[in-house]
Amino acid sequence: MKDWHSLYPFESHFLDLGADLRLHYLDEGPRDAPVILMVHGNPTWSFYWRNLVLAFREKYRVIVPDHQGCGLSSRPRNGEYAFTLDQRIRDLTALLEALDLRNITLLAHDWGGAVGMGTAVRNPERFSRFALCNTGAFRFARIPFRIALCRIPGLGRLGIQGFNLFAGGAVWMAVEKPLAPEVKAGLLAPYSSWNARRATCEFVHDIPMGPRDRSWETLCEVENGLAQFRDYPVCLMWGMKDWCFTPAFMKRFQDFFPNAQSHPFHDAGHYLIEEKWEEMVPILSKFLEEK
Repeated sequence: MKDWHSLYPFESHFLDLGADLRLHYLDEGPRDAPVILMVHGNPTWSFYWRNLVLAFREKYRVIVPDHQGCGLSSRPRNGEYAFTLDQRIRDLTALLEALDLRNITLLAHDWGGAVGMGTAVRNPERFSRFALCNTGAFRFARIPFRIALCRIPGLGRLGIQGFNLFAGGAVWMAVEKPLAPEVKAGLLAPYSSWNARRATCEFVHDIPMGPRDRSWETLCEVENGLAQFRDYPVCLMWGMKDWCFTPAFMKRFQDFFPNAQSHPFHDAGHYLIEEKWEEMVPILSKFLEEK
């Protein structure tokens, strides 16, 4: 088996967030080039975007952060970090401000859509277009049963942090065709212990389903802010066999962005970029070059 490190030939950068917290990110490509910001969800990390980073770094400045507790970012101790949608938006905003990024194309997947679009809602002057893949940035009425199981107090934490059922299960359940062993190893590499998997668990528990949930107001803020981007260039690329962010989520985005390009991939699941990145490159290239 190839070493997963050979698939991730990038220099690491870190942003100091204070309180011994550091945000890891990739910064590839010319510093004066147009910016692509790739934002991962749960339970992936910047490794998930590696093929698109390699495809676009010659012409674009590609920025790829790891959320706190994920990838190569810090592992906060108890009480050090909020693990909320609002805090993750604040983290991403801090990165954009530190690097003074503007004219950004957001490319987001999974919960990265809520974080990325939330950052755009609060900083609209920094964004110019959006490419969204199997994600959401609005309220929704239900979650899949297997996700709901992971939210059961005690039991969910034991399964996710103790037995790695969330990240470990995703490398099998989020694709239609088996991943190569080195790819699975890379996706799982940062999540090898109880503490290393805390953010994975907190992401699941932070999913807001009603007004009593801590991130409900933030998700409402994100959803209500989408209207300002109605006439922005938007590209939707969707794995239509995703059992989590189903095609219904793509339809919701089409309602918010009626002029969006839509590219359904009928034989792909949730980890769309793993399965279809080669087909996505020309779609994204054309989208990025359109005026």
